Amino acid sequence: MITLGALNDITHIRHAFFTRTGGVSTGLYASLNVGFGSGDAPAAVAENRARAAARLDVTPDRLVTCYQVHSPTCVVVTEPWRPENAPKADAMATNRPGIALGILSADCAPVLFADEKSRVIGAAHSGWKGAKGGVLEATVARMVELGAKPGRIVAAIGPCIAQRSYEVGPEFPGPFLEEDARNRDYFAPARKPGHFLFDLVGYVARRLGDAGVEVIQRCPNDTVVEEDRFFSYRRSCLRGETDYGRGLSAIVLQG
Repeated sequence: MITLGALNDITHIRHAFFTRTGGVSTGLYASLNVGFGSGDAPAAVAENRARAAARLDVTPDRLVTCYQVHSPTCVVVTEPWRPENAPKADAMATNRPGIALGILSADCAPVLFADEKSRVIGAAHSGWKGAKGGVLEATVARMVELGAKPGRIVAAIGPCIAQRSYEVGPEFPGPFLEEDARNRDYFAPARKPGHFLFDLVGYVARRLGDAGVEVIQRCPNDTVVEEDRFFSYRRSCLRGETDYGRGLSAIVLQG
């Protein structure tokens, strides 16, 4: 489990970027796989989620996750829902104590948010598609609706795919460069001619900064190469594996 200093300094929240260790799943899903959308045994996933919830000091039914679809949609959470009733969205915000907002990831960037003064928190699943589509700005906007101010929000970017592991094809940079010339900074030449290495964390941080967030922390981990600690969709694809586990990042406002 990983925590970051800026969020640790806020006394009335708990947060965690969980690693893949400490669960009951086996095989491709070993061991703390929390994704019901994977091919893992549902009972194992439920137990893993219960263990993670306990670390956050909430009961399993108070840990909510979305049906993530790489969208820019952020929902305001007023009551917890059952996993089978999860909305199609990729971010959440709340001012209700005791509801843990959970993000599933396996290379995409999980981002946790908190405004200490207004007691508003948020969480976002931010791959390149969601980030480019505006999921981070949507999360800030929903938090503002609940009383937060962008300049007071602390954002922490959790473990995700690092630039050295994120090779993209020649068609990938174009839409980013059309969006903003500054995005050129997030592409480096790859060994393969015409291919590039994409800096997802840098791009996410820039979008957060443009949304008015001033305190942004980043985990230095690379989910692709740190196999003993993190699940990775890209690593599984490169190996021809049939499936992959999902890691959890979560934040909860305490009463």
